[in-house]
Formats: sequence, structure tokens, C-alpha cells
Amino acid sequence: MTRPTTLRIDRTSLFGSAPAFAAVLTALTTLTVLSLSLVGCGREPAQAPTASSASSSASASAPQQVHILVSDETGGRVAIIDAANGSIIDTIAVGKRPRGLRALRDGTHVLVALSGSPIAGPGVDESKLPPADRSADGIGIVDLATRRVVRTIPSGQDPETFALSADEQTLYVSNEETAEMSVVDVAKGEIRTRVKACEEPEGVTLRPDGREVYVTCEGANAVVAIDTQTLAQVSRMSTGARPRAVAFTPDGATAFVTTENAASLTVLDANAHRVADTIVLHPSASNPMPPRPMGAAFSPDGRTLYVSNGRAKSITVIDVAKRTPRSTFEDVGARPWGIAVSPDGKTIYTANGPSGDVSFINAETGVVTQKVKVGGSPWGVIVIAK
Repeated sequence: MTRPTTLRIDRTSLFGSAPAFAAVLTALTTLTVLSLSLVGCGREPAQAPTASSASSSASASAPQQVHILVSDETGGRVAIIDAANGSIIDTIAVGKRPRGLRALRDGTHVLVALSGSPIAGPGVDESKLPPADRSADGIGIVDLATRRVVRTIPSGQDPETFALSADEQTLYVSNEETAEMSVVDVAKGEIRTRVKACEEPEGVTLRPDGREVYVTCEGANAVVAIDTQTLAQVSRMSTGARPRAVAFTPDGATAFVTTENAASLTVLDANAHRVADTIVLHPSASNPMPPRPMGAAFSPDGRTLYVSNGRAKSITVIDVAKRTPRSTFEDVGARPWGIAVSPDGKTIYTANGPSGDVSFINAETGVVTQKVKVGGSPWGVIVIAK
């Protein structure tokens, strides 16, 4: 019986050396593991994230920083509040009687209306007031990085509120004492022209398409629509008594006007320039004070309008589609005026002048979750998110 021949192969004869054999064996093992991994998962091997995708992912996961800015009319300051915890980050001295506020789109600067006129409530004998300081009138431009006013541009007499064009080159400013609206060139820092508006112009709001600016007329119980190209008055619409603010729906078709002394909102058809509806606000059983509609702010989806009710210390929640009050949030603050909504729609902020604080209100329940003591007399409030 012949024995089978045993074939012996020396690994050095194939690979030249023991280290070379070890290297090949390691490579084969790695390939085998990778092949099994692909078969088991049933998909292509994952690719390493590119620099751009890693950057996008980091950006998406980064928390949004939200700041609340409040004008203090009697203190001559703008306060910056951290929305996350209600702490006051800083206060900025800006000038006399800061009221209306607007932020630039990139969140680097804020515009604030400054006035040298003495504070006077309705019915006050103006002859007994101290003289006005017209040198204090203007729109202050605040650099949020350096926390100071870097420039003040002319605005006409006693500016209170203003609107900013979409290209951020033009301001439309209400001048209550002269019954005018000033049109201001931001880059040149000068008044381009003055437009006769109406008796005691107050709120100034641009339609979303920028074609017209609406001005409320406290002394005339009306809103005038002014063409932004020709600066001609194209319509005059009657409202309830003492109109304060205008809030346009996102599509620009409808405008809600708060009317303080009528305890109502006048709803305007902005395309036809006519009154479309009136929303009457009623006192609650727990508070006999009639609502005094002042400021107005939409929820991020545009379906809800929140209205601050001044001396009634409340907020009315309006269903925009139905044009009816949905609910009332009671006792939110002392005479809430300025009002704003957080970017996520979960929190409402009100500026409460008499108590010198800002309320944080749960938009779902109406519960005041926090009051931040600012001091002075908070007037306007805006939200900046980065």
C-alpha cells in the first residue's frame, strides 16, 4: 500500500519572510470581516461625513439663543433679557423716552424711537408741561455687539412708533404732534419727505408686500393707507375709538386694528380698503374693567392673534380665521402694552409699564410663569433669535 505524499509549503517561500506573511494574513482577515459586515447589513458601507454635512448637523443641533429687548420709557434704556432663564443680560442707555423698537434682520442692530416731548396722558393740559427738547427726537441705532447707540438719525417731531421697509433702507415714522408721517432715508440719515397723515398719528405698519403703509389716527378714529411709492393717501378707513396698533395677516389681505376706547378690534379688508368686521371684547366675570386693546402680535403660524388689554391687565386670544375671541388670559400684568411671541409660539411676553416688569406667559394655558423686574416703565418689546 502506497502512502499518500504530504506536501509541505514553507511560508517563507511564498512571502519571503515571516513578517510579510503576517501582514498578508492581517489584510485577509480585515477583508473577510468587512465582507461579512456588508452581507449582514445588506447595505453599502457608510461614508464618513463631509465637512459641510458635519457643519450642517452641528448647526441644526445647536440651541437657538433668544433675547427679549424692552424699551424703558422713563429710564431712557433698552434692557436685554435672556428668554431661557429671565435674567437681565444688560441695559443700554439710549436717550429720552425710548418707545417703538425694531430689529434688523441679522439681529446685529436695533432701532429705537426717541422723543424729547414730555410725558403726558390723555386730557392733560399741555400748557402746564415742561418745554420739549427737540434735540432729543430721533431714531437711535443700537449696536448689540458694543451695546451702545452708534448713530441717531432725524425722525420728525416726537416719534413714537415706526415701520421699516423690507430692504431696511426706509423708515416710516409717526409724528403725533405735527399730524405727519416722516419718510426717512436710513443710509443718508435724513428725512426724505413728510406726509400729512391725520390727527394724532400713532401706529405705523407696512403691508407685507410693502406697497402701502397703514397709520392709525387716535384723534380721528381712523386708519389711513399711504402708497409707499407715490406717498399719496389712497384710503381713509373708519375704526373704533382711539386706534392704537395694526397687525396684518401674513398674506397681507386682512388688518386687525386695536381700538383702545372702543374695547374692540376693527377688521379691515386691506385689498378693498374697507371695514370687514368688528370684534367686540367683553369684560370677564372676575374683572369688570373693560378691555383696552393696545398691542397685537401673531402666533408664528398666523392662526392666532394675541392682544394686550392695558388697564384690564389681560390678553385676549383671537381666532384669526373665525374673527372671534377664543379665550382671555387674566391678570397677566399691570397695564400690558407692548407684546411679542417667542419663535416657537409657546411664550408670550408683555411690557407692563406701571409695575416696571415683563411677563412671561404660557401661550397654551395663559399662566404667568415669570415676571422679570426691569424697572422704569417698560413700553415696547421685541424678540431676537439667533
